[in-house]
Amino acid sequence: MKRKPTNEDHFPKRLINSANKIATFTITLGIILIWLSELRFLALSVAAFVVALVMATREYIQCLLGAVYIATTRAFSIGDWIKVGDHYGEVVRSDWLSTALLEIEVSNKSYEYTGETLILPNNKFLISSVTNLNFIKRYVAHSFIITREPESVNFVQLKEAILLKANEYCLPFKDVAERYNNLLQHRLGISIFGPEASVRLSTSELGKNQITITIFCPTHEALNIEQKLIDDFMLLWYQIVESTKTKS
Repeated sequence: MKRKPTNEDHFPKRLINSANKIATFTITLGIILIWLSELRFLALSVAAFVVALVMATREYIQCLLGAVYIATTRAFSIGDWIKVGDHYGEVVRSDWLSTALLEIEVSNKSYEYTGETLILPNNKFLISSVTNLNFIKRYVAHSFIITREPESVNFVQLKEAILLKANEYCLPFKDVAERYNNLLQHRLGISIFGPEASVRLSTSELGKNQITITIFCPTHEALNIEQKLIDDFMLLWYQIVESTKTKS
């Protein structure tokens, strides 16, 4: 190949280069054919390792995706009250893997801290609905029901008296409640209850009389005002019952 033909200076170089390419391709193909079974096992081993790694770290990957979801949607921030599934709490910490909540009793409408801390993995936010309850952190439309046996007591008379009491208890913070109510309506773009109290009469499925009282008040005062109104209702109820017995 190194012999130089007449009038062709680069012919040997091109021939040597082509021969090198053919030889390299032939050797590589031969090695692949010889080691094909071993290479197949190696590929299967690598694939199995990758699958095992993904399975082992699946929860961590989901938690990281949950953190990305929280950051992109801005569903809540530190200090907000939220509901995740059946859990209520105030967000005190959130990192790439978990979110810490101070548990709050919202289901029974006491709005008090239980003293327990919930550590939720961030993948919980991918499979459960998240409700931001921050608008009830300061003021809340608090409703409760009083149920009594159907007796000879005029519930309409009790309704007016309880409504006056409810507005009386809410009077000290009425101005702030109105401003906060207007702020919520402007932010949410809808009309919400408040700040005036309301009393509604109804009956249960068993035919018992019910009075539903709704007040718009500071969250930390809701349970206290509820207890006062229940006390007032009971006093008025028994005063009417005793008065009826005395007349009869």
